[in-house]
Amino acid sequence: MKKFSLVLCVFLGSLYMIKAQSINDIPIKNINTQYIQIVGTSKAFSDKVNVEIDFGQIFKNLTHKNTSVIKNSKGEEITFDSMIDALNFMYENGFEFIDSFITVGSQNIYHYILKRKE
Repeated sequence: MKKFSLVLCVFLGSLYMIKAQSINDIPIKNINTQYIQIVGTSKAFSDKVNVEIDFGQIFKNLTHKNTSVIKNSKGEEITFDSMIDALNFMYENGFEFIDSFITVGSQNIYHYILKRKE
């Protein structure tokens, strides 16, 4: 019975690890880069923002070249209330803020540069 309980715990723990937070189905902890960029734009008719994470990845879906799908540990797509919400999410996942800037045009685009925590 103890062996069964141990095997069950290991199995459930591995399921949790498989469903970690991810960007384009790549677990954030497995992203092999030092720097990333969070790019945010306002959603039309909403208080929320569209957030994309650029870590130098190649997008496989040619119809949505610049789209990052960010998922929580349950595999559900995450929407962010603000850029600070996205920044806090990335901090919790091992990155720290370095710098930011805004591209001004017909729609403001917010850029946050982050570095992996040491």
